[in-house]
Amino acid sequence: MKRKGRVGRFAAILLALGCAAGAFAQHADHAAGKSAAVRPARPELGTSAAFGPDGMLYAVSKDGQHVVLQRSADGGASWDAPVTVNADPEAISADGENRPKIAFAPDGSVLVSWTRPLAKPFTGEIRFARADKGQGFGAPITVHRDRQEITHRFETMTVTGSGQVVLAWIDKRDLEAAQGAKRDYRGAAIYAAVSDDGGRTFRPEVKVGDHSCECCRIALANDVDGLPMLLWRHVFEPNERDHALAKLDPDGTPGPVARATFDRWRVDACPHHGPSLAVSGDGTRHAVWFNEKDGEGRVFYGRLKDGGVEGQRTVGGERAAHADIALSGERVAIVWKEFDGERTQLRAELSDDNGGQFRSLSLAVTDGASDQPRVILRGAELFAFWRTQKEGMKGYWLR
Repeated sequence: MKRKGRVGRFAAILLALGCAAGAFAQHADHAAGKSAAVRPARPELGTSAAFGPDGMLYAVSKDGQHVVLQRSADGGASWDAPVTVNADPEAISADGENRPKIAFAPDGSVLVSWTRPLAKPFTGEIRFARADKGQGFGAPITVHRDRQEITHRFETMTVTGSGQVVLAWIDKRDLEAAQGAKRDYRGAAIYAAVSDDGGRTFRPEVKVGDHSCECCRIALANDVDGLPMLLWRHVFEPNERDHALAKLDPDGTPGPVARATFDRWRVDACPHHGPSLAVSGDGTRHAVWFNEKDGEGRVFYGRLKDGGVEGQRTVGGERAAHADIALSGERVAIVWKEFDGERTQLRAELSDDNGGQFRSLSLAVTDGASDQPRVILRGAELFAFWRTQKEGMKGYWLR
């Protein structure tokens, strides 16, 4: 009864954030190892965007059983006709936490990743396709060598300072092995794979850390030395869902896992609400995340230090949700969405002094469904990207 009451309280937090009750119910079932019941379909608006080497805005999303790429020359005011990424149809995940991703190789090639759901509930494969500059997309590949019909989901992608392509995802092979041996195992695990040839091939995947949360997006950012750093929701003993940080060495070997946040939220369910990370030129690790602290569920901003968090404070109001962060020099930009009881607003905060002080902006509003917002860069310019069901894909310069 105690656990049921705790999960019920967590559901109330999600509803206050304007999240779908169906999404919570699905992932509460997931944490309990149950199959999800049939529920009304929600709009699959999950979209990622990035500026290409040509200065154009690119976005990847789902259209039926295809990932599609679109391009805009005017910051999202209008879009070219979509280009199909995967010629052969397949299942594709496209919700806010688990959406297609886009990046660019040093030679200008377009890189796209996504999760392909499999037949069993909560299972999937990490898929990847590339288009050489000026050419179409090649046939997609499955990145990981492990082919069990289990969870390989919630992938994220970056290109390192040296040009390596890195993919990381949530993986349940260790949970499956523990269950087979009748051993306890908290949550899932984080795995990563590295490509040294622009995504043409990938090394065998490596485990970054055990005991991740099951369905919160992973943040992946390059450190000052160009090496990839991962931030994810971690299940610390006995059931504290805080965040952990790890870095990959130049050869792809994972470094030690360190605790990154200290809110000590105890809950036996997945919040479906992952963090975001950006590293400034002086090595400061800026992050935004959602947690419950002192009995209150909120979005937080802070600067991650060894063994603590500097300048931690709340972002937005009680219904702020799904924040993202990016940096340009000493400028820090945070974007999030927030339900006001009638409509969902796109909000932002900007700092010109490396996170010392922030000013607030209201960017847009919708009275329909919406994706999580993103903040991205074109050179030194900061840009907010947001897809809504009614207004479509739009962009907003953060100046």
